[in-house]
Amino acid sequence: MPHSAHSAAEPNTGGLPQPHSPERGISRQVVAGVVTALVGFTSSFAVVLAGLKAVGATDAQAASGLLALTITFSLGVLLLSWRSKLPVTLAWSTPGAALLASTGLVDGGWPAAVGAFLAVGGMIMLTGLVPAFGTLIGKIPVALAQAMLAGVLLPLCLAPFKSLGSTPLLVAPVIISWLLMMKLASRWAVPVALAVALAVIGIYLAATGADLGGAPLLPSLQWTTPAFSWQAMAGIALPLFIVTMASQNIPGVAVLKSFGFTTPWKSSMVVTGIGTAVGAPFGGHAINLAALSAALAAGEEAGHDPKRRWIAAFSSGWAYLVLAATSAALVSLVAAAPPGLVEAVAGLALLGTLASAVAAALQNPHERIGAVVTFLMAASGLSFAGIGAAFWALAAGLLVRWLLASRHKEAAHTAGPSIGSAAEAESDAAAGSGTAGSTTPVPGGKRA
Repeated sequence: MPHSAHSAAEPNTGGLPQPHSPERGISRQVVAGVVTALVGFTSSFAVVLAGLKAVGATDAQAASGLLALTITFSLGVLLLSWRSKLPVTLAWSTPGAALLASTGLVDGGWPAAVGAFLAVGGMIMLTGLVPAFGTLIGKIPVALAQAMLAGVLLPLCLAPFKSLGSTPLLVAPVIISWLLMMKLASRWAVPVALAVALAVIGIYLAATGADLGGAPLLPSLQWTTPAFSWQAMAGIALPLFIVTMASQNIPGVAVLKSFGFTTPWKSSMVVTGIGTAVGAPFGGHAINLAALSAALAAGEEAGHDPKRRWIAAFSSGWAYLVLAATSAALVSLVAAAPPGLVEAVAGLALLGTLASAVAAALQNPHERIGAVVTFLMAASGLSFAGIGAAFWALAAGLLVRWLLASRHKEAAHTAGPSIGSAAEAESDAAAGSGTAGSTTPVPGGKRA
C-alpha cells in the first residue's frame, strides 16, 4: 500500500553503494523491533493479569488470556506490516485491562466477561467495516471518555503508594528503581521496575522457604464458553470498547502520523476486531493499535529510511511470539508474589496514562464539570443493577454535559471535541507542520 513518509536528508554519494551504511542492512530495524516488544510486553503485562483476574479469571485462565492476546496481536502485526509495508504495531488494551481491574465481577462471572470480550471484537470490526458505526462512536466527547479512563485508573495508580505504607521494604526498591530510570531512560522505567520486583519476589521466596507449588511454567490455552448478559454488555463491553478506541486506536493513528505514515484504518480495525473475537474464548480482552510503543518502531531509532521501518514492526511481531512462551511462568511468579508488590508495578506503569487522561479531560473549560463528574463517578467504584462504575460514569457525564449545554447555548457550540474530531487535533499536534498533507482515516468518517 502506498504511504507518505518524511524523507531523511541523504548525502550525495554519486549513486555509489555504501556497504557500511546502517541503512543497507536490517540489523537496526530488527533491534528496534525487539526493543518494541520488550518494552511493550514487560511494561504492562501485570496490568493485564490484574484486569483478567478481577473479572473472575483463575490463574490458569489469566495465563491463557495473556497468551491469547500476545499471539493474536503478534500475528496481526506480522500481517499488517507485511502487507502495508508500514510500521504498524499492535498491542493489548492496557487501559482496557485497567478498566476490568476496577470493574470486578459481573453477573455471570468469568463466562459473561468472555462474552463481553467477544462483543468488543465485533464492535471493533464494525468500526472498520461500517462508516456509520464509526460516526456514531466518534460523537462521544473525548473529554468524557478520558475522564472515565482517569477515574478507572486512579485506584490502580494509588497502589504503589498504599503498598509503600504496608510493605515498605519490598516496594521501596521498585519505586526507587522506577524513579531513577525515569531520570536516565524513561522508556525502560517500568521494565526495570518489573525486573527489580521479580528479584524481590525471588528473595522473598528464598527467605520464606516458599515455592511455586508445582505451578505450570509452560503456556497453554484454556477455552471458556462465552455467556451473554446485559449487565456484562453495559458494564464491560461498551466501556471497554470506548476506552480502547479513545486511548489506544486514536493515539495509535496520531503516533504513526507524527512520523509521516498513513494508518491503514479499515484493515487495522478488521484485523484487531477479528483477533479480539478469536482470542476472547481463551481469555483475551481486546487488541488494538499500539500507541506509545508504536513510536519505537516508527521513529528514527528504526532507521533513517522510513520505507524500511516496517521491518522493525515485523520483527516486533516475531519477538512478541517468543515472549508469549513466558506467559505461564510470569503468572506463576506473580501468584507467588507478596501482597501489593505486583500491584505497585502495575500502578507505576499506568501513571503516564493517568496524567494524559486527566490533561485531556480538563483541557476544555466548557467540558470540565461534566468531566469531573465522570471522573469521580468512575473512581467511586459505584455498582448498580449489576453494572460497574464506568458505565454510570459515562452516563452521568453525558447527562451533566447535556444539561449545562442546554442552559448555556454558547457553551454548547464550544463544548469540546468528540472522539472522532479529536483525532485530527491530536494527530496534528503530534505530527507538526511536516505532515499536514497526510490523509489518515479516523472514526467518525473524518480524515486527519
